[in-house]
Amino acid sequence: MTESTQTKNPTPASVQGPAGGHEPPHEPAAMLRPNSLTGNIQPRWFLPACAAVSLLLSFALVVLLGDAEEFSINWALWFVFAAVIHLVLAYVITLVRINRRKAKDMFWRNLIYVAFTLALLPLVSVIMSVAIVGFQGLTNAGFLTSDMQGINASTDAGTQEGEHGVLGGIRHAIIGSLVITLMATLVSVPIGLLTSIYLVEYSQGGPLSRAITFFVDVMTGIPSIVAGLFGAAAMASFLSFADSLGIPVPGRSTMGVTAAIALSVLMIPVVVRTTEEMLRVVPNELREASYALGVRKWRTILKVVIPTAISGIAAGVTLSIARVIGETAPILLTAGFATRVNWNPFEGWMTTLPVFIYQQFTRPMHPTFHDPSFQRAWAAALILILIVMGLNLIARIIATIFAPKKTGR
Repeated sequence: MTESTQTKNPTPASVQGPAGGHEPPHEPAAMLRPNSLTGNIQPRWFLPACAAVSLLLSFALVVLLGDAEEFSINWALWFVFAAVIHLVLAYVITLVRINRRKAKDMFWRNLIYVAFTLALLPLVSVIMSVAIVGFQGLTNAGFLTSDMQGINASTDAGTQEGEHGVLGGIRHAIIGSLVITLMATLVSVPIGLLTSIYLVEYSQGGPLSRAITFFVDVMTGIPSIVAGLFGAAAMASFLSFADSLGIPVPGRSTMGVTAAIALSVLMIPVVVRTTEEMLRVVPNELREASYALGVRKWRTILKVVIPTAISGIAAGVTLSIARVIGETAPILLTAGFATRVNWNPFEGWMTTLPVFIYQQFTRPMHPTFHDPSFQRAWAAALILILIVMGLNLIARIIATIFAPKKTGR
C-alpha cells in the first residue's frame, strides 16, 4: 500500500530540496533582477533628471523661436516651456515604467511643485532686484544718518557731474515710519486682542457678536485711501471740538498721530481675525482643566489661553504691521511729507519710508538728472524690506520665548 502511494504521487526532483524537503518552483531570472525603474517607485534622481532635461529642451526651443540675428532669452517663455515639458516627460516615463496610478500621482505632484515655483519666482525676483539695485544707494555716505534738509536740484546736478557722491538720506523717514507704526500698533493690538477674547470666550453668538464679526469683515476690505480720509476727518473734528472748549490744539490735523489713527483702522481687523483663529485653536480641555482647579475665567484666559496661542498672536500682529508699514496713500493724506527729522507725532508733518520712495520716484529733485533720486528710492525700498524681515524675526523670537514649555515626566 505504501509502495503504490509513492508510485502514484511521486515528488518532482525540481521541487525537492537537498534534504528531501519541498521548495517552491524557481522563477525566471529576469523576474528577480532588481530594477528601480520597474519597481513601484521612481529613483531619487528621477525628478531632478527630468527637470534638467526639461530645462535643456526648453532652452533649445526658446533659442529656436527667438530672433536669429540678436541672441536674447525670454525667461518667462523658458520657464513655461520647461514646466510643460517636465510635466509631460515625468508623466509619460512613469506611465510606461510603472502604471497609470503612479503616473497620475506624479503628474499632480509635479504640478504642485510648478505652482509653488511660480508663486515663489515673483518674491525672489523682487528681493533680488531691490537688493542688487538698492545696495548701491545704501553705500552712499550718510544715507542712514542724514535727512533731506538742504538737498535740492543743484545738489543732484553736482552729483551727476561727478563733483560729489549722492547726498541726502532717509533718517527722517525711518524715524517717521517707526514712530507712526508704533503708535498704530499700541492702539490696534489691545483693541484687536480684547475684541477677539470677547468673541471667543464670552460671546454666545448673539446679535452683538454677529455685528462685530460683520463690521470686522467690512473693515478688512476698506481701501487704504478711505482709512486715510477717515483719520483726517476724525482728527479735524476732534481738534475743532477741543478748540471750541478752549483747549490748546495744533493748528493743523496733518501730523503723525493722525496717520497712526488711519493705520489703526487697517490694522484692527487683521489683528482681530488672526487672534480669533488662534484662540479658537486652543483645546477646550485646557480651559476645563483650569476651571476644575477653581481658577477664574479671566485668570484662565490670561495664564492658559493666551500663552498657548501667543505664537499665532505674535504672527498676526506682525502680519498687521507688515500690512500697514508699506502704506503710502493714507500717510500722504494724514502726515504729509517732510524733509527733516520730527520726533513729535502730535505736531508737524512726518515722513515714512513708503512716502519717501514715492516722492523720489515721482518727483525727482532734479527735472533732468534722475539717477540720484532713484538711488535713494531703491535704497529706501531695501531698508523697508529689511525692517519687515526684522519684525518677522522679532515675532518668532517672542513666540519662542512665551510659548508653553514642553516638560516631560
